[in-house]
Amino acid sequence: MGDRESERKRRSIFDIINDLFEELWEEMEHFERDFMRMFPREELREGEIIRKPIVYGFRLEIGPDGVPRIYEFGNVRRGGRVGPRIMVSEEREPLVDIYEEADRIRIVAELPGVDENKIKVEAIDDRRILIEASNHDRKYRKEVELPTEIDIDTAEAVYKNGVLEIRIRKKGKEERRGKIIQVKKE
Repeated sequence: MGDRESERKRRSIFDIINDLFEELWEEMEHFERDFMRMFPREELREGEIIRKPIVYGFRLEIGPDGVPRIYEFGNVRRGGRVGPRIMVSEEREPLVDIYEEADRIRIVAELPGVDENKIKVEAIDDRRILIEASNHDRKYRKEVELPTEIDIDTAEAVYKNGVLEIRIRKKGKEERRGKIIQVKKE
């Protein structure tokens, strides 16, 4: 028992990080086995799925009400009515964060590898923003549902180093309408 205690004390931060990476590697192998079970090799060779890159990620957010929410991004969608079915689309859903401040809403979207003149930001109405972008082989599309009504006329969009930031003032009591928002390079 004395040897174990001294062994625990002598573990460096690098040992702990190594253990974490080993656990992560095991999780990835488990994910790959599950994925291959859902899509046998024959299916992958016959369909278009093998030609498209598979991009998938998620972020976990705990809201002010204490309820955790999972937001997915990438080009993998769940679909099909019979059993689990995964569809890979041409368009990727970018990682998007929404920040509600006292007087405005900030939307931050990651759009790596896209030129600012290939980005389209549209206010569909006073609660929804559509972000579309494309560049060569990358296409992004995301409809963002906002937590409160916005004043479309105050919208500004800035793109820098692969990150799009949209700033919009919260709305008073006005009419609903849509508008295209111009993207400026910073």
